[in-house]
Amino acid sequence: MDEDDRARLAEFVANRTPAMMRVAYLLTGDRYAAEDLFQSALAKTIPKWRTLRHVDPEGYLRAVMYREQVSWWRRLRRRRETTLTGADEAVQPDLSAGIDVRLAMRAALRRLPPAQRTVVVLRYYEDLTETQVAEVLGCTVGTVRSRTHRAVSRLRQLLPDVELLEVRL
Repeated sequence: MDEDDRARLAEFVANRTPAMMRVAYLLTGDRYAAEDLFQSALAKTIPKWRTLRHVDPEGYLRAVMYREQVSWWRRLRRRRETTLTGADEAVQPDLSAGIDVRLAMRAALRRLPPAQRTVVVLRYYEDLTETQVAEVLGCTVGTVRSRTHRAVSRLRQLLPDVELLEVRL
């Protein structure tokens, strides 16, 4: 990698890290796991930077993050362990408009199973179509639809007073 490529990579990382960390956090529900996910995806993206700089490096990085997260929750399912850190935390109301709803939504997202949380993030935060989500996750459109339906139903149970369509994560 020459100096020009390194400069472009450094600029890309500096500019896009906050957005990518938000996506990683929404996928994992944990700050430290989000950092690990982002670093892992970035480590897999950097060797391909020379070919990616002319295409869509952010899209590639996002796809790597999604696939890494899917791999992680598949491994967790095999181990039969579930992390419940912070699942029962009470949401403290804030005087800022809407912040309490966003915090409640994040807490509710953490209570979803990883597969459902991933589908919700891809569909509603990343605004991908069902077909695109199926491609990213390597499953069928029907699986995406059923996971989305179950996730939204569960979110409605967890947050009965919140209009889900108006919540911005």
